[in-house]
Amino acid sequence: MSSSSSALRDLQRDLENKANDLSKLQKDIAKNHQVRKKYTIQLGENELVLKELNLLNEGANVYKLIGPVLVKQDLAEANANVRKRIEYISAELKRLDSTLQDLEGKQNSKKEGILKLQQRIQSLQAGKAKA
Repeated sequence: MSSSSSALRDLQRDLENKANDLSKLQKDIAKNHQVRKKYTIQLGENELVLKELNLLNEGANVYKLIGPVLVKQDLAEANANVRKRIEYISAELKRLDSTLQDLEGKQNSKKEGILKLQQRIQSLQAGKAKA
């Protein structure tokens, strides 16, 4: 009788640990979504800037805001900077997507593990109830 109750306690402790792990994974997934949303907004803004830069003539004046000051910038340089920024943001979004897929896979396996543990606990409790 005591061995089954200690086994039950061990299973419940294991279940609690897995539930905590699942909670951490869910927080990481939420954080990933927040960061991804920020990068998606930045990507849209930079693509809009690139479209505007492409509408300009070769000799047009382009200014970049650095702190409280507008600094004159070469059109080609501004174009290159925005393209590099778009490249970087796109790479970060791909990285975040792969991280998210990994986290979701871990989350699913944790959920399956928790379900199996819950079933084992229920079967142990049902066995104790019969005894």
